[in-house]
Amino acid sequence: MKRIVIKVGSAVLTDQNRIARERMQNLVNLIAELRKKYEVILVSSGAVAAGYTELKLDKKILANKQALAAIGQPLLMNRYKKKFEQFGVLTSQILVTASNFKSPEQLKSAKDTIETLLSNGVLPIINENDATAIEELVFGDNDQLSAYATHYFECELLVILSDIDAYYDKDPHAFEDAAVLKIVREIEESALSAVVTPNNSFATGGIVTKLKAADFLLKRDKMMFLSSGFDLSDVKSFLLEDRHQGGTLFSSTGC
Repeated sequence: MKRIVIKVGSAVLTDQNRIARERMQNLVNLIAELRKKYEVILVSSGAVAAGYTELKLDKKILANKQALAAIGQPLLMNRYKKKFEQFGVLTSQILVTASNFKSPEQLKSAKDTIETLLSNGVLPIINENDATAIEELVFGDNDQLSAYATHYFECELLVILSDIDAYYDKDPHAFEDAAVLKIVREIEESALSAVVTPNNSFATGGIVTKLKAADFLLKRDKMMFLSSGFDLSDVKSFLLEDRHQGGTLFSSTGC
């Protein structure tokens, strides 16, 4: 069975400074369906947003952001737990930092945990350990984390569900004639070094972080698929019907 990572960001999971319940339910419905065909690992943002629903702190202050993550992570996991229970799916939480992937011992431990969970039909839900990992908050975002998880946990494909529905040949907000690039085999350095432009108050990335995640995987002969997290029809077509209707596939082989 093919193993994939599904990554969903804060821009999709949050709305009006709170968790977007309908979007989360749609995500859960999708993953429950995907598990009939794939081994699925979920990388989910949303802890800070969940914490903010309980305590209104200034997210720009690092200590506050860490506190919100500490409050929100169990709330987020509890929501996932209840929603996946409808499908008889047991969920698990794995909090990681960049250092976990750099240490052979810690990486092996994480891989062993993932293998044990998947072999027992448990859904691993991975997030950054934002509550304590200062370096990770500066270094990263879940786009990068999900790319690392795809590579090191021996997955074939990363699927990023975002407010960005595809990769375009130019900025679709600025140019009406912007066209979707359905298949991308390599990414120019100029695109990777552009300024990060998140579209959501809880988001830490934008198209640039997604391109960096894709570039990381392309260089390791792995694939990434970018599509909308608001309208899941493209990802359903791609993963369940083997039909590339919309979204962008990053693949060195183009298939």
